[in-house]
Amino acid sequence: MKNKKILVFDDDRAILEIFSIVLESAGYDVEISATSHDIIEKVADVQPDLVIMDNWIPEIGGVEATKLLKNHQEFKDIPVIYCSANNDVEALAQRAGAETFLSKPFDLDELEKKVERTIESSPVK
Repeated sequence: MKNKKILVFDDDRAILEIFSIVLESAGYDVEISATSHDIIEKVADVQPDLVIMDNWIPEIGGVEATKLLKNHQEFKDIPVIYCSANNDVEALAQRAGAETFLSKPFDLDELEKKVERTIESSPVK
């Protein structure tokens, strides 16, 4: 069985590194991006099973990038975990159309569980 692929969008290199280390040690293939304006090209390239999207990301921001993905016929069913230190992360995630959210700073176990649950409940197999 091939590993599930996760594409992480965040402009903070340290956070990208944490995501990579934690998720790769949990058995996922992880691709990272520090920009979100080219989300459709990146998703087409990587074909991820899950996207983790940061709120404050250069160019168009997380909400707009997630909306682009969710409005795309081919990729709209890829689940998105919206990630932010903002206190209204839940409202932002809903506005973006993300399946779920993760507040920063996050607990590493919580990250793993949320990723696992979101991938398991995804219609995309």
